[in-house]
Amino acid sequence: MLKIIIPTIMLLPVTLLSPPKLLWTNTTAYSLLIASLSLQWLTPTYHPYKNLTQWTGIDQISSPLLTLSCWLLPLMIMASQNHLQHEPIVRKRIFIMTLITIQPFIILAFSTTELMLFYISFEATLIPTLILITRWGNQPERLSAGIYLLFYTLISSLPLLVAILHLHTQTGTLHLMILKLTHPVLTISWTGLLSSLALLTAFMVKAPLYGLHLWLPKAHVEAPIAGSMLLAALLLKLGGYGIMRLTMLMTPISNNLHYPFLTLALWGALMTSSICLRQTDLKSLIAYSSVSHMGLVIAASMIQTHWSFSGAMILMISHGLTSSMLFCLANTNYERTHSRILLLTRGLQPLLPLMATWWLLANLTNMALPPTTNLMAELTIMIALFNWSAFTIILTGIATLLTASYTLFMLLMTQRGVLATHITSIQNSSTREHLLMTLHIIPLLLLILKPELISGIPS
Repeated sequence: MLKIIIPTIMLLPVTLLSPPKLLWTNTTAYSLLIASLSLQWLTPTYHPYKNLTQWTGIDQISSPLLTLSCWLLPLMIMASQNHLQHEPIVRKRIFIMTLITIQPFIILAFSTTELMLFYISFEATLIPTLILITRWGNQPERLSAGIYLLFYTLISSLPLLVAILHLHTQTGTLHLMILKLTHPVLTISWTGLLSSLALLTAFMVKAPLYGLHLWLPKAHVEAPIAGSMLLAALLLKLGGYGIMRLTMLMTPISNNLHYPFLTLALWGALMTSSICLRQTDLKSLIAYSSVSHMGLVIAASMIQTHWSFSGAMILMISHGLTSSMLFCLANTNYERTHSRILLLTRGLQPLLPLMATWWLLANLTNMALPPTTNLMAELTIMIALFNWSAFTIILTGIATLLTASYTLFMLLMTQRGVLATHITSIQNSSTREHLLMTLHIIPLLLLILKPELISGIPS
């Protein structure tokens, strides 16, 4: 565990002491090294916990998410190079340091076996994200986006703290492995119901559940590219991971508690998909699409079966890579045309033919085409939900149809159509961008060959 966390923290002096010419090279190479080291967490084992230290341990649910978070740090650094090139060297260092600071907190949040430490690192990721959005965002609206993010997260996570402390007074421990062995304290009573609700709400806002999702499109649209990748690929997964971790403790979950969440998640998947069809803003469209995907994850982790948990796990990983790749593509368009509006950036295929290939690949993975892990995950979740209640197939079916239609709408709007007159000459796509897309898509295509790695089932 420490052999990843300590090198990640030591990236900070690397950023501070690198000569200006080698700043990007050093940080990218070093973080890629850490990412390749973190792949060893994926090795399947029979033990419930690997790499167990006193406070951290890796099991089948957290190892894919940990590897994903290490994998995305070099990609975020690579994606941010272009829009920082005119900044003074001090600001570049501060930007990279903000990205690196968030990493140990995410690793701790995913790997901790103790609820209080989980809460602290869950909240600590908020501060660097807020700095990224409110300092390096593109428009002045970034301040209101930052306030939305801050208050949504803080208001929802205060009940979580109270519920964790209440759990501690009831059981005398917050260690996850001991909590699994104790008798369930959240009984069918008003206290149990309210504390279950408090435990869930913070993660529902982070995930985000439809109805509590208003901060997400704002934050995504205003964040710089690294902030968008971070939010879409890692911070939303903190919500899903928290739900999966804590619903296991809440057995028996109060029978009536998961109905409103399930209803909202599935109805929200349908609603946000139809919102996507009416979007004019490219980044906002991708942000709403991640709300609908995470709705499926929430629904799956609320019914608590083996199938639905493994489906939620696979969907979280594949959605992390897919939406991060879509944000990178939207950013390459934005850097060339300085506009996120779909009508003004249409018809780019004849100008950037290779980028059009990446757009096609990313969109096909987003709409869950075989043979991608997205398809496997969505099918697993739908079967698990259908088994739980046959009525859900109507909602999930319509949501799938709408997902395919808005994805094709996005592809046709950005790549096809008449070329707008104001973008007759734009710069070519660079090798850095192609490498970035390759590093997003290769894990997605390789994981379908061995999905047990990310399915969350002890192999």
